[in-house]
Amino acid sequence: MAASQNEDAFVEFERVQKSYDGETLVVKDLNLTMPKGEFLTMLGPSGSGKTTCLMMLAGFETATHGDIRLNGRPINNIPPHKRGIGMVFQNYALFPHMTIEENLSFPLEVRNIGKSDREAKVKRALDMVEMGAFGKRRPAQLSGGQQQRIALARALVFEPELVLMDEPLGALDKQLREKMQFEITDLAHRLGITTVYVTHDQTEALTMSDRVAVFDDGRIQQLDAPDTLYEEPQNSFVAQFIGENNTLEGTVKEIRDGIALVQLDDGELIDCLPVNVSKPGERTRVSIRPERVEFNKERLQAGAHTLKAEVMEFIYMGDIFRTRLKVAGNDEFVVKTRNAPDQVRLKPGEQIEIGWLPQDCRALDA
Repeated sequence: MAASQNEDAFVEFERVQKSYDGETLVVKDLNLTMPKGEFLTMLGPSGSGKTTCLMMLAGFETATHGDIRLNGRPINNIPPHKRGIGMVFQNYALFPHMTIEENLSFPLEVRNIGKSDREAKVKRALDMVEMGAFGKRRPAQLSGGQQQRIALARALVFEPELVLMDEPLGALDKQLREKMQFEITDLAHRLGITTVYVTHDQTEALTMSDRVAVFDDGRIQQLDAPDTLYEEPQNSFVAQFIGENNTLEGTVKEIRDGIALVQLDDGELIDCLPVNVSKPGERTRVSIRPERVEFNKERLQAGAHTLKAEVMEFIYMGDIFRTRLKVAGNDEFVVKTRNAPDQVRLKPGEQIEIGWLPQDCRALDA
């Protein structure tokens, strides 16, 4: 197939499958398109297929079936070094015997770029990541964060149109990791680089991405902007995997005017948005985010549904209070409230009433 199916697509997976043993598919019928300049994160648990997709795009793995295209051009049979793709790995993969400048110069030498051009490009790439003063050092003389910056500079030095990053911040401590998240996204957007980023860290995915593809069992479960993914999960897996989430089990009694009436297993009736339930009698798992639940009666909005709850635990966490409740038979039901002067402070054993709006409650697959 010589031409792209989608004129605006820069990266395309069309019906891509991957099997290592000829029987079990680790990637199942994947369809994905990315426009130029997008920062897309592939997120999912270990074994979900996200890294395999990245490796097929890089050329280190071969698709068993389907087409992968870059800028409209099929790349299935093009070797990795001819795809013009920058790569950043978790372990940095820097050559220990070379200086930083030599590490960055290497991908340029492979591409037969002349000495003066090489020097200019190396300087530009080091300045980009604010490491211009470190060119004569060797990797062992740098901290983990500095080495990660150099790995990023090496991926950018030959000015690729696409950069792939595989868990690049996994080895860094929390504070440095958060700093690097912002540096990487700022750089990618400033330079207009198309980026595919792989992680199992949901906070990282939500913080950094234009869109997130949530993988499970070799398939994309949902592909959306971070806020849509969090606020409007399309199934139970996404609701549970992205952020903290409360679930209550029940059965759909009726669906009318875009609202599902659900009978919880303890007999309570509540209204929810029907997301992937379609008829009465279906089992459902109801999903409510902890910050959408209120137990200050003055703050409950008109139309809020209320349930009785027992306080199991009340934890002060600085900026928020985290309250664990027993609700409709679930004693792991969590409410997060901001630390405000009028916030009620609760004690274990207290019987209270909690509430939320029907649109904040989603009836998902069981």
